[in-house]
Amino acid sequence: FLESFYLKYGGFIPLSETDVLEYLKKKGKSDLSNRGLDIKGEMTRYRAGLASAPIAGFMVTYNKHTLGLEDLGTLEEQNWLNDQIINMYGELIMEATQHKVHFFNSFFHKQLVAKGYDGVKRWTKKVDLFSKWLLLIPIHLEIHWSLVTVTMATKTISYYDSQGIVFRHTTDNIMKYLLSEAKEKKQTAFQKGWKITIIKGIPQQKNDSDCGVFVLEV
Repeated sequence: FLESFYLKYGGFIPLSETDVLEYLKKKGKSDLSNRGLDIKGEMTRYRAGLASAPIAGFMVTYNKHTLGLEDLGTLEEQNWLNDQIINMYGELIMEATQHKVHFFNSFFHKQLVAKGYDGVKRWTKKVDLFSKWLLLIPIHLEIHWSLVTVTMATKTISYYDSQGIVFRHTTDNIMKYLLSEAKEKKQTAFQKGWKITIIKGIPQQKNDSDCGVFVLEV
């Protein structure tokens, strides 16, 4: 039962002890609620077993994105969301807004830092950033996620962080990128007048693992 449930949903989040008891009751045709079954313990042991030998072939696909059990496992409990989860969610955001919002791949900023504008110039070969309403740029700094947004109409670069940490170099990097992109695409109106704001007073995470969730909630 646990295996079939995990194959269908990719996790045990929607599963309750009552569901398991009802299933066992139907199969065994008896009431098992008072037999002291350690259902949570069984689920924990099953999940631990999957970590060492995951079910082969299970995956969720959407457009060009694919999530395996390892990726879906980052949604459980106190795990950190990984790049695959962030990027698929970003794809859903773009679809939902009819591409008026552009969500950058989570590896964009790292590539920009490593190789400069020339290293990411081709990433927008088929995308007109200056026709968008909003740009969303997830920033992955090793063990922490934060978010940079760009409101094109007001030429405002905003920084959000659920731990109140300010990585000012990230917004500076994005401003330099936008100036280079505007010059490359001959968008003179966007070659000056940019401003940076650090957004304060936003909800803060209460643990060390929810930064990715807060990025997607913003």
